[in-house]
Amino acid sequence: MPLSMRLSMRSDCPYIEGQTEQRIAVDITENPRCHDGLARAGFRRVENWVYRPACPQCNACLPWRVDVNQFIPSRNMARIIRKNNDLTRRISSPEPTNAHYRLFKSYVTKRHDDGQMARMDQRDFSSMINNSPIETVLISYYDSAEMLIGAVLADLQSDGLSAVYSFFDVAQSERSLGTFMVIDMMDIAKDLSLTWLYLGYYVAESHKMAYKARFGPAEIFKDGFWQAANGALTASA
Repeated sequence: MPLSMRLSMRSDCPYIEGQTEQRIAVDITENPRCHDGLARAGFRRVENWVYRPACPQCNACLPWRVDVNQFIPSRNMARIIRKNNDLTRRISSPEPTNAHYRLFKSYVTKRHDDGQMARMDQRDFSSMINNSPIETVLISYYDSAEMLIGAVLADLQSDGLSAVYSFFDVAQSERSLGTFMVIDMMDIAKDLSLTWLYLGYYVAESHKMAYKARFGPAEIFKDGFWQAANGALTASA
């Protein structure tokens, strides 16, 4: 059955000042099996929708995936791993607790207070986490006092793990929790014999997205196929 795709209205781009954002989106509720093929074509999931940027006169958003079997942590990343050796990881169904919501609200208030997520209430948050027509997990991290300090919503795809959304205690900056959770997701993917960790879109002009370039070797989806990120980005420079 052919997919019914929709083109969103234009809105201000959250990554590049002065640009507008527009998306192609499709509801996969009735056809969840199509998700993995769309993900391999550069689409991302949010709740029951998958989408891809279709911005007029701009193609800055590049899907980014890391080869988990070839990834080697840098010295700084090795230090970050050691700093977080006391944490306990728990993987569960995507059913958030009140603690998850409190951590999420604290995170978006301090990091993204000007964005739409800062206005989400607990019902919106719960829908973002558990409204998924495909296999999805919630990865939670607890300290030695059993305090929740980080979490990642991740999709399980046939070829990899896809990081949908992450949030953490920004007050514990010494832990570099954002970096740590990406590294740990690569360990999870390897344990599951998966090849890729999908990290969403990389935007060279956005400082919010700059961290993704630290994780490689990686590929970007550009001109209709996945290609080595280093060569493709150099060629675009």
